[in-house]
Amino acid sequence: MSTVLYSQSFDVRQNDFVAAGEVSAQIKQRLKKMGMEPVLIRKIAIASYEAEINMIIHSYGGTMSVEVFPELIVIVCADTGPGIPDISLAMQEGYSTASEDVRNMGFGAGMGLPNISKNSSEMDVQSSPSGTTITMKFSI
Repeated sequence: MSTVLYSQSFDVRQNDFVAAGEVSAQIKQRLKKMGMEPVLIRKIAIASYEAEINMIIHSYGGTMSVEVFPELIVIVCADTGPGIPDISLAMQEGYSTASEDVRNMGFGAGMGLPNISKNSSEMDVQSSPSGTTITMKFSI
């Protein structure tokens, strides 16, 4: 891979609904400043928001890291558990393990992983009880 144009890592905390969306908004603003295409920024904003919300709802916390290369943007979301028991089930639109309280706040509709998949050029999900890592790639 070529030279990294931008790289940053952000902490995402479990159940921190007050900060929900802040990381994805910071990524979006940085990409705007870098002059990325609006259609690409929109796809990245949707996918990174969904990943961030999933981490807040379902994990014990973790990090979101973004790296921008001349031809590719890579976002890696790595959390510390409890993992996704059935990834193929979680990829189905509308499937959610979110609590009633989370759904009452307007989250947990079961569109996170499907929306990440639809908006990224490539997506990889690795999960175990010790944590989940989602790697999203976006071609420039």
